[in-house]
Amino acid sequence: MTDHFAALRIFVRLAQLGSFSKTAHELNVSQPTASRMISDLETHLGVTLFTRTTRSISMTQAGAEYLNLIQPILAALAEADHQIGGSKELQGTLRVSMASVTASRIILPQLKGFMDEHPKLEINLSTDDRRQDLIVDGIDVALRSGTLPDSSAIARQIGTWPLIMAGAPTYLLRHGTPETPADLAAYPFVIAGPMAGQQLLIKKGDRTIPFTVAGKLTVQGTDAAVAAGRSGLGMVIASLPTLASELEDGTLIRILPEWDFGRIAIHALFPSGQTPKPAARAFVEFAIAAMNIPV
Repeated sequence: MTDHFAALRIFVRLAQLGSFSKTAHELNVSQPTASRMISDLETHLGVTLFTRTTRSISMTQAGAEYLNLIQPILAALAEADHQIGGSKELQGTLRVSMASVTASRIILPQLKGFMDEHPKLEINLSTDDRRQDLIVDGIDVALRSGTLPDSSAIARQIGTWPLIMAGAPTYLLRHGTPETPADLAAYPFVIAGPMAGQQLLIKKGDRTIPFTVAGKLTVQGTDAAVAAGRSGLGMVIASLPTLASELEDGTLIRILPEWDFGRIAIHALFPSGQTPKPAARAFVEFAIAAMNIPV
C-alpha cells in the first residue's frame, strides 16, 4: 500500500513536471525507481498513462483523467495526516503562484517571518503572470488580482486595492499634468495586459465619468508597465500598493488624486475538488496581513 501511494505521488509530479529526472530529484528517489513505479502503476491500472519518446513525455487522455481523480484524494490524505498527527507543524512543499509584481514588491520582502514561523515548510514560488491550470501545474494556492476568467478553481476574495494613475516627472514636464478627467483623452498610457480596453468609471462625489484606457504601448505584466511609466513612455494605472515605492521616491507622481479610479479585487485560488492544504490556508492568512488589506 505504501508503494502504491508513493507511485501516485510520483505520477502526479511527473504529470506536472513532464520530466522523470526532475520528478525523481524532487521526490528524492532514483530515476530508474521512478520509471519502474510508473510502469508498475500502468500495469496495475491496465492503461498507458504517459506517452514516452527519447526527448519528451506527455500524458495520455487516460492519464489526464486519472490525474483529476487522484489529486483530491492525495490532498485529502495530506489533510488527514495533518489533522490526526500529534504535531500540527506545517511541513512538506507548498507550491504558490502569483504575479511577479505582487511577489517582488509585497510578498517576498515579508516572507522571511512566515518561513521562520514554519521552519519545516518549503515554498516553491512561481512568479508567472499568465493564468495557470492549478491542477495541471501542481499549484496549491495562487494569488490573483482583477477579474477572474472562467475557471474551475475555488476562489476566495481576500480584499481589494484602490487603482491610481501616475506619471513620471519628466513625462509630465513635457506633456503637462492633466487637471480634469476630460484632459486624459490627450494622454497616452502604458497599458498592462489586463487593463487593455477596460473602461473605468472615475468618481468624485456624485460625479461619475467613464474613461477607456488607451495607448500605443501594451506590455504583459504590471512590473513592466511600471518600469515603462518610470521611463516616461506614458502614464500608468495600477493598484496603490504596486506604485507605492515609486510614489514615495518621486519617480512617479500621482495624477488626479482627488478622483476615485475604482478598486481591483484580490483573490486566493485553490485547486477545485480538493481540500486546501493547511499550509495553503496559512499562507493566505499571511498574505492578507502582508498585503494590508481587509478580509
